[in-house]
Amino acid sequence: MAKRRFRLSLFAVAVLAAGGGFWLLRRHDAVHAAVTADSAPPAVPVTAAAAKLADVPVYLTGLGTVQAFNIVEIRAQVNGTLIAIPVAQGQEVQKGDIVAEIDPRPYKAIYDQAMAQRAEDAAQLQSAELDLARFQSLEKRSFASVQQVDDQQATVNKLRAAIDADDAAIEAASINLGFCTIRAPITGRVGFYETDVGNLIEASAQTRILSITEDKPISVVFTLPEADLPRVQQAMTKGALPVLAYSADETTKLAEGMLLTPDNAIDTATGTIRLKATFENRKDALWPGEFVNARLLIGTLHDAVTVPEAAIQHGPSGLFVYTIKPDHTVETRDVAVSVPDGSDTVVTSGLQAGESVVVAGQSRLAPGVRVAASFPGGGTLAARAQAGAAAAAGAGSTTKRD
Repeated sequence: MAKRRFRLSLFAVAVLAAGGGFWLLRRHDAVHAAVTADSAPPAVPVTAAAAKLADVPVYLTGLGTVQAFNIVEIRAQVNGTLIAIPVAQGQEVQKGDIVAEIDPRPYKAIYDQAMAQRAEDAAQLQSAELDLARFQSLEKRSFASVQQVDDQQATVNKLRAAIDADDAAIEAASINLGFCTIRAPITGRVGFYETDVGNLIEASAQTRILSITEDKPISVVFTLPEADLPRVQQAMTKGALPVLAYSADETTKLAEGMLLTPDNAIDTATGTIRLKATFENRKDALWPGEFVNARLLIGTLHDAVTVPEAAIQHGPSGLFVYTIKPDHTVETRDVAVSVPDGSDTVVTSGLQAGESVVVAGQSRLAPGVRVAASFPGGGTLAARAQAGAAAAAGAGSTTKRD
């Protein structure tokens, strides 16, 4: 009986020891898990964006200069005193407007003199023709000789020639008189005065009075590498090509125009081709001599995968992006890119629409690092991926170029 009690006591002690050991083991596991959780590095905060499908215009960009279609220098064609400049500096004038006047009085006197000389010669011609008619009548009745008739005919011919000379003198005087009033040969903007009213103008000295620049429409001449010429020519077969003119710092769009033509030869010294575009310039956004950046639209990429330009990273083996996996860790993905579209870049391979990429905070990342991603405009990683996948499925995966 005592032996049986001893065995029961040993069994109870063993049960208590096993229970205590199990409790201690669970406690150790809980403590180890808590310590492990506390020692894990925190998620790296990053800014992310989802790759999306978009129609991306393809531009070729070159530095250009604004050029006027026509620049006319106003000079005198006759000598005289400049008596008036009836247009203001910087004024827009129309073709035919009076822009300068030279004293016309000397040329008006020469014109009047030529007119008077013609009137005198015309009177003499009339008298000579009457005498010729009388001599011809007398000659038929043998009262005048043939020589008298011939002499009188010569006198008539001489006076007729004098009338022709008078007409030429009148025309020359009229032209010179017209040169005293100088009219704008084109529509454009008046430049600075080159001489002042009251000065004596000599035609032989070629003194410039002012200039007129045609600025509506206006042109931009820009250059592209010669390797781009085949793409431009191919695009031109499909229709007129738009050209956008931006400020020198590329921040402001100044005007929209159309490509006129490439130049007829490539510059062998620089390996570039010049192209000319025309702009209506109704708001005077372009000024002759101004430097601009010209963007020539040669096509459009449809349903292209795009990501913000900041997502593209440069590595030893090429370009890559950090993509965010569903478990909120990142991995590197090698990509190939095409043309930029403003703040976005077209990815031609290595990425699909809907995938999330890191656009800010890459300096602390490495493959496998856990991140806490925030998206511009809000949203979660799962929601962004689902929306991107739906958009990709709806648009299809084929990328084509106009």
